[in-house]
Amino acid sequence: MNLPSRPDLRPLKTNDTATILAGTCLWAVALAVLLIVQPDPGHRWWIWTCVSGICGGLFGLWYVRRRDRRAPPPAAEEQVEPATAIPPISPTPPTP
Repeated sequence: MNLPSRPDLRPLKTNDTATILAGTCLWAVALAVLLIVQPDPGHRWWIWTCVSGICGGLFGLWYVRRRDRRAPPPAAEEQVEPATAIPPISPTPPTP
């Protein structure tokens, strides 16, 4: 029995800018806490880890915005049923 093939999956639409900004803000909060608490000299690398996270977030923000500017405009979206949708029941039984 040949089963119909499923359509290809499309990528999820996400807000990458908001995700990167949230992560960068969390690194900034962690840095502020560490600068207030002042860890002992053996744990000063924590500060540099936060600085690296902030720099990585800023780079990611620049990269994502640059990528989005260069992307072609989105095509008109057609309505697609989710893959978990139950197929409609045929009003007439199949003929053998």
